[in-house]
Amino acid sequence: MSKKVAILGAGSWGTAFSIVLADGGNDVTIWGRREEVCAAINDQHENVDYLPGIELPPAVSATHDHEKALAGADVVVLAVPSQSLRENLTEWAPYVGKDAVMVSLMKGVELGTLDRMSEVIAEVTGAGPERIAVISGPNLAKEIARREPAASVVACADVDVAQMLQRRVHSPAFRPYTSVDVLGCELGGAYKNVVALSVGMAVGLGFGDNTTASVITRGLAETARLAMKLGANPLTLMGLAGLGDLVATCSSPLSRNRTFGEKLGKGMTTDEVVASTRQVAEGAKSCSSLLALATQSGVDAPIAHHVDAVVAGTMTAKDMMDAFIARDTKAETD
Repeated sequence: MSKKVAILGAGSWGTAFSIVLADGGNDVTIWGRREEVCAAINDQHENVDYLPGIELPPAVSATHDHEKALAGADVVVLAVPSQSLRENLTEWAPYVGKDAVMVSLMKGVELGTLDRMSEVIAEVTGAGPERIAVISGPNLAKEIARREPAASVVACADVDVAQMLQRRVHSPAFRPYTSVDVLGCELGGAYKNVVALSVGMAVGLGFGDNTTASVITRGLAETARLAMKLGANPLTLMGLAGLGDLVATCSSPLSRNRTFGEKLGKGMTTDEVVASTRQVAEGAKSCSSLLALATQSGVDAPIAHHVDAVVAGTMTAKDMMDAFIARDTKAETD
């Protein structure tokens, strides 16, 4: 018997994940905001706007009708920009099956509420934690779409649900691990985008590997301080959803956030960078909410603080790097 999955979002990551799901034996329907993208997926078996040149499996189809996409789906994958989730999900929620498991691929913290994506899903749908999961790890969309070997974490408070999803997404090229630490996985995924922005700025300024390695390492420490203060398992931050995702996002030219940061480092303004690309760099949206969350939690967050200032245009990337070096010295474990 076939298993139907709805993916709400036809961007690069949602489309790439449709390949993982199809390879895992699922029938996949993608909902897309633009009808022409859906038509290309159905007619050409390709998302020409976001993953050109990648052939999609026969089990993947697309529709602009969210009710049609959700009909009969026992797993609903959410793959829209994090800041638009609440508005979109409010419209979609009445059509989500009452027992369907909702899976977040999003990596951000909502502006204003400071909610993680799983919290937004719970608030909008009324679903309990056993119906909400997240998937996070070093998963650059183009590499996943090319079926290059990769691993990830499937996190849900209910271990049985996590294991069910693990079976559904396991494919010859995609190895999933389970976790019950939803909070740690989400904060690792959201914060690494901010760190990648700062690494990109360092690269854009012409600095080398010592600088970028230092920023990555201190970024991991900053992430761990906040995640542990909020109750995450510290081992999560050492794993695929923490260090693994951080290394991939900070190191690869395929990373939107690193690329966005590079352009800031070369002197472009945030508005100019946004105008130059159609894809969303989540870190540019979430840096202020993560900073607010850290401040609310009493956690020192110099990277989030300075990245937010550069994105807002109140500080240059060069001033940010100088400020990092000028900070008071202390023990590494403080």
